Amino acid sequence: MAYDAPAFVISVAAELAGMHPQTLRQYDRLGLVSPGRTRGRGRRYSLRDIATLREVQRLSQDEGINLAGIKRILALESEVERLEQQVELLRTLADPGRRVFTAGPQGEVVAVPRGHRPARVTSTGALVVWRPAHRD
Repeated sequence: MAYDAPAFVISVAAELAGMHPQTLRQYDRLGLVSPGRTRGRGRRYSLRDIATLREVQRLSQDEGINLAGIKRILALESEVERLEQQVELLRTLADPGRRVFTAGPQGEVVAVPRGHRPARVTSTGALVVWRPAHRD
């Protein structure tokens, strides 16, 4: 089973997280955990969701952090994860040579193939932001 696959109904997720199903509903309303939904709008929790629920419980009970603080912590952890993925993408794309990276319209990183020299603003609206030094 994939870590992010929504698989568990609320009663099973609550049992796995050691919580009452009503607590899971409240956390969903507050945006602490956002489970997948079925066509009938029933909640389906993934293993990632259950790990998050356990972390919410730990932060609340062991560390005494309120739910607003926990929501902020989770948002910051998510942002760190996103940035780490972006850094990893840059590492896999970067190789010695004359590859050019641009920022796309939504801020995503776009690699321009070797031999292509984009204008300051490309046809996709991307702006050149970095060009590594040529190494021979």
